Amino acid sequence: MAPKDPKHAAAASANGGGFFASLASSLSNFGTAMSKSVNGIMGYEGLEVVNPEGGTEDAAEEAEKGRWKQEDRDSYWKMMQKYIGSDITSMVTLPVIIFEPMTMLQRMAELMEYSYLLDLADETEDPYMRLVYASSFFISVYFAYTRTWKPFNPILGETYEMVNHGGLTFIAEQVSHHPPMSAGHAENDHFTYDVTSKLKTKFLGNSVDVYPIGRTRVTLKRDGSVLDLVPPPTKVSNLIFGRTWIDSPGEMILTNLTTGDKVVLYFQPCGWFGAGRYEVDGYVYNASDEPKILMTGKWNEAMSYQPCDSEGEPLPGTQIKESWRVAETPKNDKFQYTHFAHKINSFDTAPKKLLASDSRLRPDRMALEKGDLSTAGNEKSSLEERQRAEKRNREAKDHKFVSRWFDLTEEVTPTPWGDLEVYQYNGKYTAHRAAIESSACNDEPDSSRTEFNPWQYDNLDAE
Repeated sequence: MAPKDPKHAAAASANGGGFFASLASSLSNFGTAMSKSVNGIMGYEGLEVVNPEGGTEDAAEEAEKGRWKQEDRDSYWKMMQKYIGSDITSMVTLPVIIFEPMTMLQRMAELMEYSYLLDLADETEDPYMRLVYASSFFISVYFAYTRTWKPFNPILGETYEMVNHGGLTFIAEQVSHHPPMSAGHAENDHFTYDVTSKLKTKFLGNSVDVYPIGRTRVTLKRDGSVLDLVPPPTKVSNLIFGRTWIDSPGEMILTNLTTGDKVVLYFQPCGWFGAGRYEVDGYVYNASDEPKILMTGKWNEAMSYQPCDSEGEPLPGTQIKESWRVAETPKNDKFQYTHFAHKINSFDTAPKKLLASDSRLRPDRMALEKGDLSTAGNEKSSLEERQRAEKRNREAKDHKFVSRWFDLTEEVTPTPWGDLEVYQYNGKYTAHRAAIESSACNDEPDSSRTEFNPWQYDNLDAE
C-alpha cells in the first residue's frame, strides 16, 4: 500500500532542518491532545500521563502504572521539577531503578544485529534497492526502542568492542564527557560504518525530547558510495508517572552522497487510541526527486518495498516484498532483551584480551545484571565520583584528554539541531586486534575478572 501523500517526503526533504524545528515545537501539543492531565487528581500541576495504547483509563489509574514505588516517585519528582525546560544530558544523577545492564556504547553496537542488510546494499547493482536495504538497516535499530530502560552513560575513555558477528569488527569509545559524545566504527568485507554521536535533550516534566546531534556515514566498498543518515527526534513519555514508552515522530533521511539518490521515511506519531503507532512509510527517490520505490512497514516488526510510478503508486505487475523482519525474541525477558542484546552483553562472546575499558566490565552494570540494585547504585556513584576526581587531577596538571581509537578532526558538520565536532577512526584498533589474533599465546585469562579501567590519568600525582 502506498503512503497517503506521495509528495510529502520529497517536500519535507527539501525543507531539511525546518521540518524538524517545526516538529520539535509541536511535540508538546501532540502530547496534550492525546493525554489526560493529572492536575487536580494527583496534585502535580500541569503533569500529564499518556497511555501509549490509547486506552481510556482514568489518569490517576494510568499514573500508578510503571516501575516506581510511590515514595520514590514523589521524591524524584520533587528533585526533577527544577530541571523542566533544561538539557539534562549530563547534569542529573539518575537512580539505577530506571537502568538496564547495558551502556550507550553497547546500544551503539546493537545496531549491528542486522548488518547483513548493508552487505546486501553493497552487493546489489540496483541503486534504489541499495537504499531500500540500507534504510531497512537503520530502521531495524528502532525495535530496541520498545525497551524503555535507560542504558548507563559511559565513563570518559570507556570502550566497547565486538569481533564475533558475521566477520564484523566494531569498536566504540566515549570521547567526551561534557558534552557527552561517543564515536564508533564498524567494518567488514562489504562496508565501513562511522558515527559520531551527541545528544541534546529537553526535559518537559514527565517526558523528555531527545535530538540526535550526530553524524552517521556508511561507505559501501564495492564502488565507494557514501550514505549519510539524518534520523528523526525521539520523545520519551511517562518518565516518572505511568508506563514509560518511546516514540520517534518525524522523518528519517538517508542520502547517497555519491549519486544524489535518497530515501525519506516518515515515522507516524502515535495518535488517539494508539493509531499510527510504529508505522513508517515513504519513498526512495532518484537524484531528480522522482519516486522510484515505495516503502512501508512498522519499525517494531518489518519493512516492505514495491516499485512505483512517478505519482508514487505501485507499478502494475509488481508485488510488495519484505526487506527486513525483526528476529524472534526471548519470552518474558526481564529487560526485554533480544538474543543479540544478550550476546553483546556476554563475556562468552567477548574477544580475546578484552580491553580493560570495556563496558562489560563495569561493576555497576554487572551488579544490576545480577539484580543487586543496592550494589549497582553504590558502584555507579563511585564511578561517577572517580570520574570527577580524574578530571580535577587532569586539569590540575594541565593535561588534555585524548581519545585512544578516534581522533578529533577539524571538521564541524551542521545538523538540524546544532553543529557537531566530528571524530574519525584512526585505525589503531585494527592494528591492536590483529596483533592479538596473531599472538601465539593461547593462555587467555577470564575476562570477567579483569578490573574495569577506563582511566588515563590516575597516576599524575606520582609524576
